[in-house]
Amino acid sequence: MSDIGADDNDNSPAIDSAQQDESPYQDETSQQNANLDDDQAIDSGPLDSAVKITAPTRTIRDLFNPPRDIAKIRQRLFEVQEKIDLQAHEFDFYWPYVDNVWVRQHRGGQDRTGLYITDYYACRLQRPTYTPKPVSQPRPEGTPTRKKQIREGGKCHMKLKVVRYRGGYHSVTINQLGDKTEHLHDLDTMDKIKRTTVLMDIARSEVMQGYMPASVFTVMSEDEQKLVASGGRHLSRNDVRNASQAWRQQHKEELRVHDGYKYDHGNGIVRQEGNIPLSQAVAQAIDPDSAYYAILPPSTLRFPEESRTFLEPYLPPRDAPGIQDGALPHVTLTYASSMDSCLSLAPGIQTVLSGPKSKAMTHYLRSRHDAILIGVRTALADDPSLNCRLEGAGGYGGIGWERQPRPVIIDPGARWMLTPQTRIMKTVAEGKGLAPWVIIAPGFAMDPARLDALRYYGGDYVGCTDFDKRWRLRWEAILKALAAEGIRSIMVEGGGYVVNELLSPEHSNYVSSVIVTVAPTYLGQGGVQISPAPRTDGVGRPTVAVRFKDVRWQGLGEDAVMCGRIPEVEGVPVHTLLPEVQPSSGPVSFFGPVQAGAQSLVQRGVPTSQPGAS
Repeated sequence: MSDIGADDNDNSPAIDSAQQDESPYQDETSQQNANLDDDQAIDSGPLDSAVKITAPTRTIRDLFNPPRDIAKIRQRLFEVQEKIDLQAHEFDFYWPYVDNVWVRQHRGGQDRTGLYITDYYACRLQRPTYTPKPVSQPRPEGTPTRKKQIREGGKCHMKLKVVRYRGGYHSVTINQLGDKTEHLHDLDTMDKIKRTTVLMDIARSEVMQGYMPASVFTVMSEDEQKLVASGGRHLSRNDVRNASQAWRQQHKEELRVHDGYKYDHGNGIVRQEGNIPLSQAVAQAIDPDSAYYAILPPSTLRFPEESRTFLEPYLPPRDAPGIQDGALPHVTLTYASSMDSCLSLAPGIQTVLSGPKSKAMTHYLRSRHDAILIGVRTALADDPSLNCRLEGAGGYGGIGWERQPRPVIIDPGARWMLTPQTRIMKTVAEGKGLAPWVIIAPGFAMDPARLDALRYYGGDYVGCTDFDKRWRLRWEAILKALAAEGIRSIMVEGGGYVVNELLSPEHSNYVSSVIVTVAPTYLGQGGVQISPAPRTDGVGRPTVAVRFKDVRWQGLGEDAVMCGRIPEVEGVPVHTLLPEVQPSSGPVSFFGPVQAGAQSLVQRGVPTSQPGAS
């Protein structure tokens, strides 16, 4: 980080050619700033009432209390190795951290529905080589002479397609475009060429409070680790001067140094003895953990790391590859039961059985699966949200829709009527979960308004045409349909009819593992009971319906959790599981790989900007 000397009370700031990137193309951020409404800008004063100065949106607190993992997020948005789904407000917040890399080339416009806006971006180094022309006309009074330099262009040809969706939820989907899949330079190169809008906004906000650029630069440079994480490794005092140039042209008052700092001849602005750094004072005033937890919804759940170990052998691998031809998803059958094996007091009555710790475990299980599946009877009775409320999931401290499973409802007759007041739709609109896929049987006319309404929220109806001898949808067909959509793992939560079917001999080979929570209570007669169909041996005598293997028990609060597997049933085909992959220790990320080889919803007419669609 270089400190370039200049008189901070001079109203003719030097302009660093690295920061002011000259080219035939206008920077997109400048275009956006020029179009702000009056209430988003600051009147420049009596000298030129037509000029509006954009109010800064970031302050010094954003530098010393940065977003969690901002360096990692910047790197991901720089590389864009795979499709990235962000909630719209997250894109607006994080994109200014990398707008020194990406320049909008042109806007593709809206689609015919008006819900999708497409923009095309290119790496800044794709621009042609720029050679400054001699200045023949005199500059207006008070306007500095720009120090223009030759900038070599045509170095990188990486491009992006960015689709913004404004329907039942607001999202932004970022995809690579073209055959150039990598930059020919690193992120630090771009940080050296141009500063981000975030850094310039922070600098401008401090100068507009009356502080000298040299003092602002000293304060911003105190915590080098946080400055570098935000892209400021090459920040200079000239950058601070340039950020406040327009404002200083209209405000002639003398600037001052920050409290606790002084001007030391030959050394610039230094901190006075006995005073703690301003960066430290700001960090102490804003506890990062308190600030983080303050934004979490009150319903956020936490499941400690030490409680997760016993579950790992029964869960799908974290780094499973895409679905292979003929393979079916990992199926985890999980439910909470009373000691008399009941799910609820009676049909249609929602009954709470899990304690706080086992409830948090359930949401951790949801975070480890691509989809969560229930039957239509449970959907009608409970009006569930079917999302993951675990801390770190999307909407609960996470980014985008990471760790949010796709709800799947088995509803052959399309009985479940979805409205904006349905709990799951409210969850989608709040950015706390994904819209459902509803498995239906053909043979009836689907109301187009219902189809459009579900797709408006990012969901869809998935047709399944394969029936068993009793004219019920076959589980193999359902699992294949979900595998074709890129679903690698499914958590089956109920209700009783679905669980009993999957425990029956003809379907149990589709189940990879079973996780049951047993609550210390009896619900009594008349409850919805888990009791699979009876079995007989070779001579017709009754035998045990199911006895699990590889069993492990674990106490969670007042509840007991059993993990196990179902022995293979002789004479029943065993479904093909996903290839074995060693579990990784890293967290599941919203930047996960696109499912290769899967038939996506896009191929069936669902737009690409929907989170979770490949």
